[in-house]
Amino acid sequence: MPICVISGYNFPAMSKTIFQKIIDREIPATIEHEDDQCIVIRDIHPQAPVHLLIIPKRVVARAAEATAADEPMLGHLFTVAALLAKKLNLGAGFRLVVNSGPNAGETVPHLHVHLLAGRRLHEPLG
Repeated sequence: MPICVISGYNFPAMSKTIFQKIIDREIPATIEHEDDQCIVIRDIHPQAPVHLLIIPKRVVARAAEATAADEPMLGHLFTVAALLAKKLNLGAGFRLVVNSGPNAGETVPHLHVHLLAGRRLHEPLG
Protein backbone atom coordinates (compact mmCIF):
# COMPACT_ATOMS: atom_id res chain seq x y z
CA MET A 1 0.00 0.00 0.00
CA PRO A 2 1.36 3.48 -0.83
CA ILE A 3 2.54 5.54 2.12
CA CYS A 4 1.95 9.24 2.63
CA VAL A 5 4.64 11.03 4.68
CA ILE A 6 3.59 14.19 6.54
CA SER A 7 5.95 15.93 8.97
CA GLY A 8 7.95 12.75 9.46
CA TYR A 9 4.93 10.51 10.17
CA ASN A 10 3.99 7.67 7.83
CA PHE A 11 0.30 7.15 7.10
CA PRO A 12 -1.31 4.72 4.64
CA ALA A 13 -2.43 6.65 1.55
CA MET A 14 -6.20 6.95 1.19
CA SER A 15 -7.54 3.98 -0.70
CA LYS A 16 -10.64 4.11 -2.85
CA THR A 17 -14.01 3.57 -1.24
CA ILE A 18 -16.21 0.76 -2.48
CA PHE A 19 -18.29 3.39 -4.30
CA GLN A 20 -15.25 4.75 -6.16
CA LYS A 21 -14.40 1.19 -7.19
CA ILE A 22 -17.95 0.71 -8.49
CA ILE A 23 -17.80 4.03 -10.40
CA ASP A 24 -14.46 2.94 -11.90
CA ARG A 25 -15.96 -0.48 -12.77
CA GLU A 26 -13.40 -2.28 -10.61
CA ILE A 27 -16.19 -4.17 -8.86
CA PRO A 28 -19.65 -5.01 -10.22
CA ALA A 29 -22.97 -3.50 -9.17
CA THR A 30 -26.51 -3.36 -10.51
CA ILE A 31 -26.64 0.10 -12.07
CA GLU A 32 -30.07 1.72 -12.35
CA HIS A 33 -28.93 5.11 -13.65
CA GLU A 34 -25.72 6.91 -14.52
CA ASP A 35 -24.88 10.36 -15.78
CA ASP A 36 -21.85 12.66 -15.66
CA GLN A 37 -22.43 13.56 -11.98
CA CYS A 38 -23.70 10.41 -10.29
CA ILE A 39 -24.35 6.70 -10.41
CA VAL A 40 -27.33 4.89 -8.92
CA ILE A 41 -27.01 1.29 -7.78
CA ARG A 42 -29.13 -1.26 -5.96
CA ASP A 43 -28.15 -1.70 -2.31
CA ILE A 44 -26.73 -5.18 -1.66
CA HIS A 45 -28.44 -5.24 1.77
CA PRO A 46 -31.85 -3.71 0.97
CA GLN A 47 -33.98 -2.36 3.81
CA ALA A 48 -37.07 -2.08 1.57
CA PRO A 49 -38.27 -3.68 -1.68
CA VAL A 50 -36.73 -0.70 -3.50
CA HIS A 51 -33.41 0.41 -1.98
CA LEU A 52 -31.19 2.43 -4.27
CA LEU A 53 -28.00 4.34 -3.52
CA ILE A 54 -27.58 7.63 -5.35
CA ILE A 55 -23.83 8.28 -5.32
CA PRO A 56 -22.06 11.39 -6.60
CA LYS A 57 -19.01 10.69 -8.71
CA ARG A 58 -17.13 13.51 -6.98
CA VAL A 59 -16.18 12.41 -3.49
CA VAL A 60 -17.48 14.32 -0.49
CA ALA A 61 -16.86 12.17 2.57
CA ARG A 62 -20.13 13.00 4.34
CA ALA A 63 -22.91 15.59 4.50
CA ALA A 64 -21.18 17.33 7.40
CA GLU A 65 -18.28 18.15 5.07
CA ALA A 66 -20.38 19.56 2.22
CA THR A 67 -19.80 23.19 1.31
CA ALA A 68 -21.64 25.81 -0.71
CA ALA A 69 -19.65 24.62 -3.74
CA ASP A 70 -21.41 21.24 -3.41
CA GLU A 71 -24.93 22.68 -3.69
CA PRO A 72 -25.36 21.97 -7.43
CA MET A 73 -24.25 18.37 -6.98
CA LEU A 74 -26.47 17.86 -3.91
CA GLY A 75 -29.45 19.29 -5.79
CA HIS A 76 -28.70 16.95 -8.69
CA LEU A 77 -28.89 13.92 -6.38
CA PHE A 78 -32.42 14.92 -5.35
CA THR A 79 -33.42 15.58 -8.97
CA VAL A 80 -32.19 12.10 -9.90
CA ALA A 81 -34.21 10.67 -6.99
CA ALA A 82 -37.36 12.32 -8.39
CA LEU A 83 -36.56 10.99 -11.89
CA LEU A 84 -36.14 7.44 -10.54
CA ALA A 85 -39.32 7.69 -8.46
CA LYS A 86 -41.24 8.48 -11.66
CA LYS A 87 -39.46 5.77 -13.65
CA LEU A 88 -40.18 3.15 -10.96
CA ASN A 89 -43.79 4.31 -10.37
CA LEU A 90 -43.21 5.20 -6.72
CA GLY A 91 -46.21 7.52 -6.57
CA ALA A 92 -47.28 6.03 -3.23
CA GLY A 93 -44.16 7.56 -1.69
CA PHE A 94 -40.50 7.09 -1.03
CA ARG A 95 -37.95 8.10 1.57
CA LEU A 96 -34.55 9.74 1.04
CA VAL A 97 -31.96 9.17 3.77
CA VAL A 98 -28.46 10.60 4.15
CA ASN A 99 -26.29 9.28 6.99
CA SER A 100 -23.47 11.51 8.20
CA GLY A 101 -20.99 9.96 10.64
CA PRO A 102 -20.77 6.56 12.33
CA ASN A 103 -23.45 7.32 14.94
CA ALA A 104 -25.89 7.93 12.09
CA GLY A 105 -25.13 4.59 10.45
CA GLU A 106 -22.58 5.78 7.90
CA THR A 107 -20.50 2.81 6.77
CA VAL A 108 -18.82 4.24 3.65
CA PRO A 109 -17.09 7.64 3.85
CA HIS A 110 -18.53 8.80 0.52
CA LEU A 111 -21.72 10.86 0.72
CA HIS A 112 -24.71 9.10 -0.84
CA VAL A 113 -28.49 9.18 -0.70
CA HIS A 114 -30.58 6.10 0.08
CA LEU A 115 -33.87 5.94 -1.82
CA LEU A 116 -36.25 3.56 -0.01
CA ALA A 117 -39.71 2.55 -1.24
CA GLY A 118 -42.00 -0.31 -2.10
CA ARG A 119 -43.61 -0.73 1.32
CA ARG A 120 -45.01 1.45 4.08
CA LEU A 121 -42.05 3.00 5.89
CA HIS A 122 -42.72 3.42 9.59
CA GLU A 123 -41.77 6.02 12.17
CA PRO A 124 -39.78 6.64 14.26
CA LEU A 125 -36.64 6.41 12.17
CA GLY A 126 -34.17 5.89 15.02
